[in-house]
Amino acid sequence: MDINEQTGNPIVRLRAFRAIDDPASCALFLEGHEHVLTSIGVTKVTSSKDEWTRNPAAFVLIVESLDKTKVYGGARVHVAGGTEALPIEQATGSMDKTVFDLVWQYAQQGTGEICGLWNSREISGYGIGSIFLTRAAVAISSQIGLTSLFALCAPYTVKLAECVGYRIDPRIGNNGTFYYPKIDLLATTMVLEDIAGLSGAAEEDRNAIMLLRENLTQNREEILRKKKIDIHYELKIDHLDQWDLQQVIENVRKNQPQTDTTGKTLNIM
Repeated sequence: MDINEQTGNPIVRLRAFRAIDDPASCALFLEGHEHVLTSIGVTKVTSSKDEWTRNPAAFVLIVESLDKTKVYGGARVHVAGGTEALPIEQATGSMDKTVFDLVWQYAQQGTGEICGLWNSREISGYGIGSIFLTRAAVAISSQIGLTSLFALCAPYTVKLAECVGYRIDPRIGNNGTFYYPKIDLLATTMVLEDIAGLSGAAEEDRNAIMLLRENLTQNREEILRKKKIDIHYELKIDHLDQWDLQQVIENVRKNQPQTDTTGKTLNIM
């Protein structure tokens, strides 16, 4: 990992882009994420795992070395209405079809989902795979034009999601939870309804997200539990002049699953 010669801190870039604009970085994301999953025993990966790389409504956050040759973590924001259903629809639709109507309702004003959050062991403990990527994902969502976000959270990320403004959504599953036996995981459905104001977020997280939103390109020393890391944020998404959210919204119903989704890989935050 790169080291800042002045501070002695590890140094990384946290960059945002639309998936279809950078296939090479998407490939590095996939490789790193799959390695993390297999290291914790998740070996069953479906053939459709890379569909998001061709989805024009998928946006990627990647944590990388400054020379862009190594990837240490990442996350994605999928917008409802892309060429595939949201991961939360794919994972829970066969168990509770309520999710399709719920996503459609939020999608009328622009909605999406934070998913695929991961980090490598090399950078664990610095908050990259938790708070800093999550804040950045919420920050870029307003740039995309979204007003709300879904997330399917593992038990250990529920509190993290609540800090950035999410709440558990009891309208889906068993008061918001699902037992997903494919990988022996309890998942919680969550929704963030106020991307603009972040009224439900903790003050520290709200302030941090607002600062990122106001200045999409900046270098910051971030601190988590006394561990410091220098992050070069590059959150301005290129080619948004080619992005038409309203056109994407019109595709929501068309791209929601019409058949049983059992067997899809669970894609959690």
